[in-house]
Amino acid sequence: MPTAWAVIEAASLADGIGGQVWRARRLSGEPVVIKRVSAQAAADAAHAIAYLDWREGQGAARLLAVDGDWQMQEDAGERTLTHVLEQEGDAAATLIAAEVLGVLHAPSGRRAEGLQTMTDRFAALTAAARSEGGLFAEADAWLKTLASGPVQPLHGDLHHDNILFGARGWLAIDPHGVLGDPAYDAANLLYNPLDRQDLRTDPARARRLAEVLAPAVQRPVAAVLGYGFCHACLSAAWHLEDGDVAEAERSLATARAIQAALKQA
Repeated sequence: MPTAWAVIEAASLADGIGGQVWRARRLSGEPVVIKRVSAQAAADAAHAIAYLDWREGQGAARLLAVDGDWQMQEDAGERTLTHVLEQEGDAAATLIAAEVLGVLHAPSGRRAEGLQTMTDRFAALTAAARSEGGLFAEADAWLKTLASGPVQPLHGDLHHDNILFGARGWLAIDPHGVLGDPAYDAANLLYNPLDRQDLRTDPARARRLAEVLAPAVQRPVAAVLGYGFCHACLSAAWHLEDGDVAEAERSLATARAIQAALKQA
C-alpha cells in the first residue's frame, strides 16, 4: 500500500472478487480502512469513489485518499445493522436504516459526476426479460413505469452489512454509486439480510419496510416496493449470468413476496 499513508499495522477484513480490505492504523493513531480494488471491480470502484467524494462524509464513510487501485477510508465502526436486527429485531434495524437514508439523501451543494446510470445498472434484467420472460419481463415492465420518477445520486447498494456504527454514529459504506430514483436506495433493504430467507419472502415484512423507508426517501410506498421487486429480479438475473440457478431461485422467491406486497399497495 502507498507508503505516504503511513500505515503501521493492518488486519485483513475481506479478500474476494472485489479485492482486499484491511482495518488499519496510521502512524498518527488514526483508525482507517484500506482497500485494494481488484481489476474485475475497477469499473464499479470508479462509481463508488465518485459517490463518496460527492457525499463528503455526510451519512457515509469519508474517502480519505485514492492512489491507483488503493483507497483509504474512514473506519466507520464494527457494529452493523445486522447486529441490531439480531439483537433488537427487524423493526429497530429498519428505523435506523431510514435515518441513514434520510441523511444520505440530504441535499448537497456539489454536482455528482461519474455515477452509473439506471439503464446500465439494470442491463442484466433487461437481457433476462428478453431471454427468460416470466417474472423478469414483469419486472422490466415495472421498471419502465417507474422511470418517470425523480433522479438524484444514490448509494445504490444499501443493506444491513453496509450500515455501521462508530465514532460518528451510523454511516453507510461500500456504495455502488448510481444516478436514479431515490426509491431505489431502499430496494436492497427489502432484499436483505441474505441469510434470512424467512424475512425476505414475507410480503407483510416487505410492506412494513416500505412504509418506514418511503418517507425517508420522500417517495410513495408503491415506488419503494416496485424497485424492491425489480432489484430482486435483477439479482436473480445476475445469479443466472454466474450460472448459480439455486441462488437465482432464492432471489425470485424474494421477488414474488415483494410483488405480492406491491399488488396490495
